[in-house]
Amino acid sequence: MNIRDLEYLIALSEHKHFRKAAESCFVSQPTLSGQIKKLEDELGVSLLERTSRRVLFTDAGLSLVAQAQKVLLEVKVLTELASQQGESMSGPLHIGFIPTVGPYLLPLIIPMFRESFPDLELFLHEAQTSQLTHLLEEGKLDCILLAAVKETESFIELPLYDEPMVVAVPDTHPWAEKDEMEMASLHGETLLMLGDGHCLRDQAMGFCFAAGAKEDGRFKATSLETLRNMVAAGSGITLLPQLATPKERSRDGVCYIKVHDPIPTRLITLCYRPGSPLRTRYEKIAAEIKDRMVTYFEQ
Repeated sequence: MNIRDLEYLIALSEHKHFRKAAESCFVSQPTLSGQIKKLEDELGVSLLERTSRRVLFTDAGLSLVAQAQKVLLEVKVLTELASQQGESMSGPLHIGFIPTVGPYLLPLIIPMFRESFPDLELFLHEAQTSQLTHLLEEGKLDCILLAAVKETESFIELPLYDEPMVVAVPDTHPWAEKDEMEMASLHGETLLMLGDGHCLRDQAMGFCFAAGAKEDGRFKATSLETLRNMVAAGSGITLLPQLATPKERSRDGVCYIKVHDPIPTRLITLCYRPGSPLRTRYEKIAAEIKDRMVTYFEQ
């Protein structure tokens, strides 16, 4: 038994398909199948049911997958400790971002990463919060940048910045000339929202419901850019995080209005696993991002 065999087994449990699992491990299907069979022979138990067209794990197989995931996570920690990466800013770094943060934050911090940490090899992964936290827990990501939510409470969270949200309206809307407005002005209004799975949806809806607004149930956007274009088309109004808006008050048929009493905000954090030997690295990265964002919001 070796570490690679455990990686094959976990990949098969995730993809439930031999070819897809082999592709994810960058090996041929016969190689992966042969190593799984070799692992069964070595352990003396059947890990898979081979009478079905689908990949089904036996109880023993499921137990071994769960243990293999723990083993690989510990191997990752061991490797990090042995290489003393916790004190250096070099080598690979797998960072996860949520879709409502990554496209807007990355252009601001990537130049900073290249200047401050030129020896870091960045691998960027975009996914929704639930998937990112799962990948972080499994050790497939080193850290994640996202809005603080209940799912991140089990990790170490380093606060980065508080991001205000603004109201976006069509340039033909009666509010289009406003520079600011009270949150209470949304009372009785219907707002366009993101679809399920986006943490920003729940955060924005919380502020809107508190103000007496409601969601437009006829439509759920898949991205902030879809929301923006729906507003530009005159289909409604919405809340957008400030990083996703231009510096201009109005652009491309959309006007952006600051909100107060209260200011709707979300806290963006860097999360990593408790006990990670890379703590010093994450703290340095978080400090650099915090400094960059203070400058950005002061501009």
